[in-house]
Amino acid sequence: MNTTAIPKFPARSPEPFSKVLSKNLLVLLLGVSITCINSSFIHVFSKHQIFYLNPRYILFIHLILNDMIHVILTVILFLMSYKSHKISFSICCIIILITLFATENTPLNVACMAIECYIAVCFPLRHSRICTIKKTLMLIGLIWVTSMSVVLPDLFVTLATQPLDFFHSQFVCNRQTAFPNPILVKKRYITHSVFLVIVWFTIFYTYFRILFTARAASKDSKKARNTIILHGFQVLLYMAKYVGPQLQDVVQQHFLLNYFDSMFAFYIIVHVVPRSISPIIYGVRDETLRKYLKRNMLCKCSLMKNNC
Repeated sequence: MNTTAIPKFPARSPEPFSKVLSKNLLVLLLGVSITCINSSFIHVFSKHQIFYLNPRYILFIHLILNDMIHVILTVILFLMSYKSHKISFSICCIIILITLFATENTPLNVACMAIECYIAVCFPLRHSRICTIKKTLMLIGLIWVTSMSVVLPDLFVTLATQPLDFFHSQFVCNRQTAFPNPILVKKRYITHSVFLVIVWFTIFYTYFRILFTARAASKDSKKARNTIILHGFQVLLYMAKYVGPQLQDVVQQHFLLNYFDSMFAFYIIVHVVPRSISPIIYGVRDETLRKYLKRNMLCKCSLMKNNC
């Protein structure tokens, strides 16, 4: 069994130029679009004090930053895979490690946002005391430490087991080629299973607690309940990457003639779509963020008219 947190792009068979061009353009367009949308949230966040003094928005912007990193780097890996472009171990290792950090951070961040929502609804009088800025930053630090403790052993095992020539070679960059030791496969399976259980338990627990509170509570609690449902849907998409290699094997067995088309669709659904819905779930649905986004867009439009 082989588990991976970032997409593995196999060696390419000859495809019509028009299909190759359309796939690359679609991935590039989606990557640029998601990056531009997320950048607008980061810009609004940095310009207004109301956001970086609120734990909920700090967790949201941390999620957006991780999504941006993941999308940018996986798009680069996708585009390079079509040319079977080979790079050195050191460059590939940096790209893979950063991508993996961002990938592992995201489900944990979503779970933390669900907990914050649960505290806001079920313990409103204690929310400001529990969810402080200092504790939120410490929580983000804990997320990074957890992700690093999961990812860095891959690097350490590779440094300890691979011959010296391996680190001076060039290869098509993906997690399997950068960290090829078979022991790491079992390690990834165990850690991903643990992550899966913890995050899903958190989502279900917070959802049902908010559900019970929302039955006799206000409209805001019902909105929070709906947000938790969207949390669960997004986490479901995020967690699909944990069973990605198994799904790839199924695709290879049953869709051999359209294998690369199927894997392209898999990449879009599992690695791009979840990152495109974060702004909708946590950004556009939030009245405060929506108001400042509109104000920011109006200011840009007025500046463009004045320059014209």
